[in-house]
Amino acid sequence: MTETVTLCNGTWLRLKRRGRWEYAERTNPGGGVMIIAVTAEERILFVEQYRPAIECMTIEMPAGLVGDNPESAAESAIEAAHRELIEETGYSAANIDFIMAGPTSAGMSNEILAFVRARGLSRVHKGGGDETEDIVVHEVHRSEAANWLVRKMANGFSVDPKMFAGLYFLDNENLMRDR
Repeated sequence: MTETVTLCNGTWLRLKRRGRWEYAERTNPGGGVMIIAVTAEERILFVEQYRPAIECMTIEMPAGLVGDNPESAAESAIEAAHRELIEETGYSAANIDFIMAGPTSAGMSNEILAFVRARGLSRVHKGGGDETEDIVVHEVHRSEAANWLVRKMANGFSVDPKMFAGLYFLDNENLMRDR
């Protein structure tokens, strides 16, 4: 067995090497969660924010880390989704269903991302994130979502490819429920 060496420790990440392989390890206990949220008017919620790692504005679905602070260290992906949805978008969900979880980039990180579906949305505030975030909330009609994302890419935004996976899950909810 090849020895694992810690190269650097950060607040949220640890850089490691095993043999010639270098990778990032998430230090929060629960990975991440991405929320597929659609209003009663069939509008999908997207968030726009600047991401320093890629030095670019991005378009994403609401998302966040599971257990990323001491008071939520033991939370589930569903609990984190409720918290992050309200924080980022200002919408509360009556219920949130787990879809699936998997690696975000298996060759670079141990991070596992859970996809969830938020239902029964109601607006509780304007959203925008916490004091460290500057999030713009977009509500895009479900029938226009894919085209809207492509237009955003053409306008210089970085669109997370997982957005298209989220649209697939939305269009194939029965398939995912019946597995």
